[in-house]
Amino acid sequence: QVHLEESGGDFVQAGGSLNISCRTSVLNFGAAAMGWFRQAPGKEREAVACISWNADTIRYGDSVNGRFTISRDLAKKTSYLQMNDLKPEDTAMYYCAARIAGACPGPLSHTDFRYWGQGTQVTVSA
Repeated sequence: QVHLEESGGDFVQAGGSLNISCRTSVLNFGAAAMGWFRQAPGKEREAVACISWNADTIRYGDSVNGRFTISRDLAKKTSYLQMNDLKPEDTAMYYCAARIAGACPGPLSHTDFRYWGQGTQVTVSA
C-alpha cells in the first residue's frame, strides 16, 4: 500500500523560508515522479512543483518559480520542497503526490498523480 506523509508545515512571516518534506512508502520510489500541490480555502488545487524519477526534469508553477526548489533523496524515499521569500498568498495546505509514470507532465495537473498525502499546512503572515 502506497503511503505518503508530509511534514514541516508551520507559521512563518512574509519573506521567510520553510522546508517541507514528503516521506513515502512507494515501493519503486526511484521510478516515480514526485509532485507538490497546494490548495487554499475556496480555491482550486494548484500545481507547485514536480521532479521526475531521475531528476532530469523539474517543473514549477508560475507563481512559485524562482522561489521554491523541489528535490528528492532516493535513499530516504523522501521528496522536499524548499520555499523561500514566502508571501501571504502562499498560505495553503500543501500536498505531496506520486506518479508511477516517472515523467513530469506538462502542464502540471493534479489529475496526473495517483497517490496523495494528507497535507501539511503552511501559513504566511504579512
